Amino acid sequence: MSFVMKNILLILFFLAIIPAANAQKERKFVREGNGYYNDGLKDTAKLDTISFGKAEVAYRRALEIKPEDFHWQFNLANSIYKQNKPDQAASEFEKLAEKTTVPGEKSLVFHNLGNSLLAQKKFDPSIDAYKKALRITPGDLETKYNLAYAMKMKKKDQEQKKKDKDKNKDKDKDKDKKDQNKDKDKDKDKDKQDQNKDKNKQDQNKDQQNKDQQQQPQNKISKQSAEQMLQALENDEKQTQEKVKKAQAIKAERNKVEKNW
Repeated sequence: MSFVMKNILLILFFLAIIPAANAQKERKFVREGNGYYNDGLKDTAKLDTISFGKAEVAYRRALEIKPEDFHWQFNLANSIYKQNKPDQAASEFEKLAEKTTVPGEKSLVFHNLGNSLLAQKKFDPSIDAYKKALRITPGDLETKYNLAYAMKMKKKDQEQKKKDKDKNKDKDKDKDKKDQNKDKDKDKDKDKQDQNKDKNKQDQNKDQQNKDQQQQPQNKISKQSAEQMLQALENDEKQTQEKVKKAQAIKAERNKVEKNW
């Protein structure tokens, strides 16, 4: 977007001739500045910062001779703006807005101040500057156009910021979802690890049981065999007792016979 910049280069041709040598030097520098400025405007395909830079130097020389001249200060600010230095140009226009009390001049300054601020995407300050210019010159179509454009760009910027904000929210949601899934995966892994631990413990217990069983005597008898063995022992014990009783009876009988003798 190429903003409509107001200039007062041609005002040179309406000034009265000022006597004295300094006035001649001043006009010389101003003519040089205007020439370089116009050269910079010729090539519309690109920004000729070299020509505008030379114009700035010439205007500064003129201001060394006549520091308070509004016209040369105004053209100096324009030449700075044309070098793609809107921040520096805005500073110069703000100084001029404070200095000049002439309504027409003030309107020009606010118009170009608005352009300098808009180039920096400072939408609200630029809109305010255009409105100040229109309060002085309500019928200025160029200022009205630039004001409408600034308001349009502000709206577009707000919409873009909203989209970016919503986009960031979606990214945050996706991140939270990924984090949640990650936590779920961690929980699954933990459950799996716990299951594996339980299984390993069960396997260890089973192995221990098998080991204990293996360590038991291999000649272990069955219940039936044990009962048979006990019965046999009881039978042997009975037979032994009967033999003892018979032996005692025989001995007693003998003792009896001997007494009778």
